[in-house]
Amino acid sequence: MDDGKLLALIPIMGVNSFLTGRRGVSLPFTDYCKPIIGNGIPFQNLFEHIVENGKKYGWKSLELRSSSNLLPSTLPSLTFLGHVLDLSQNEEQIFQNFRDSTKRNTKKATKEGVEVKIDHSLGSVKEFYRLNCMTRREHGLPPQPFYFFKKIYDHVISKGLGMVVLASLDKENVAGAIYFHFGEKAVFKYGASDKTFQHLRANNLVMWEAIRWYSQNGYKSLCFGRTEPENQGLIQFKSGWGATEQPIHYYRYDLRKGSFVYRALSISLP
Repeated sequence: MDDGKLLALIPIMGVNSFLTGRRGVSLPFTDYCKPIIGNGIPFQNLFEHIVENGKKYGWKSLELRSSSNLLPSTLPSLTFLGHVLDLSQNEEQIFQNFRDSTKRNTKKATKEGVEVKIDHSLGSVKEFYRLNCMTRREHGLPPQPFYFFKKIYDHVISKGLGMVVLASLDKENVAGAIYFHFGEKAVFKYGASDKTFQHLRANNLVMWEAIRWYSQNGYKSLCFGRTEPENQGLIQFKSGWGATEQPIHYYRYDLRKGSFVYRALSISLP
């Protein structure tokens, strides 16, 4: 700050985990968090200040996640791909920018009788969680505890900062997604489905109805979140919506060694 004027802002949370120890992350459970930095302020100076504070807090490491190249001379620890869809055009133009296969799949779901509902209730969160458990099992991963999604409902969805979109066939929910939004920006955060109904392409209709809702309500962009470069199936799904692709860099600094960690992390941390 300078005379009450904000010059730079880099939000960081301290995480204390029995798996990874005490560390600072900008930000946990966030795909990326680009710093706000005024013109003429070197990022390196801010970084050194963060490191000094991290040492006071007893952090083992510091992780910065950004869609921009914060440290041009430093290799990132991890690099993901991000996709952002421009919603400033009208609904018809947005649809025309989709890949042909994306258009077909969306129309197919409608033709098959799939119906979509946008909801903000705890019941819809519970129904999404049921689908999420099925998807996590299919991928060989343990599901997050329901308590985690209950907190998302308490602090985000119930506050008008998010929504649940569910697709159903004959009143049975077969696919769903959770979105967050703030200001003019929206984020696709979690998606899940019942693989038994995969042929219906209900996930496509869920995404299209969310895009339509955000476009109609004045939002300017929809972020599809991060994707591992090796996950070509998910990259293909996201790029099919006409979204712009960009790299997301994670920089991890070891405060004890005083150096960056250049090798890829063995797990993707929240």
